[in-house]
Amino acid sequence: MVDNRRQDRVGTLIQRELSELIQRSVKDPRVEFCTVTQAEVSSDLKYVDVKVSVIGDEAQKDNTLAGLKSAAGFLRREIGRRLTLRYSPELRFTLDESVDYLMKIDGLLKSIEAEDETPENLSAEPTTSGAQSAPTDS
Repeated sequence: MVDNRRQDRVGTLIQRELSELIQRSVKDPRVEFCTVTQAEVSSDLKYVDVKVSVIGDEAQKDNTLAGLKSAAGFLRREIGRRLTLRYSPELRFTLDESVDYLMKIDGLLKSIEAEDETPENLSAEPTTSGAQSAPTDS
């Protein structure tokens, strides 16, 4: 069994190598605007779940995943050549939605901040009721 430290080290190495390979060696225009954000290695070092962040709409994200899946054999072979592992791990690509989630949260926070900065309607000031006087018998 492989310890977690080795999994983390191998994952970091694979992430670094994949980033470089995608930017410099893959000629597919569909993968131009993607970034490898995480590479999580299985305990037997035979599979790698690679999370990528893509700039663009849903169609662009789907095209990028298709491009990465078509280049997976080339990338796997190059990873096997560059790293000294017993097995060249199978690459499984998924989208990293954390960047989109952060952008959504940022937009919500900015809208809340904009609402707080708008001047309040002065005519809607609450009225304070004064002390009521007791009726006098005269």
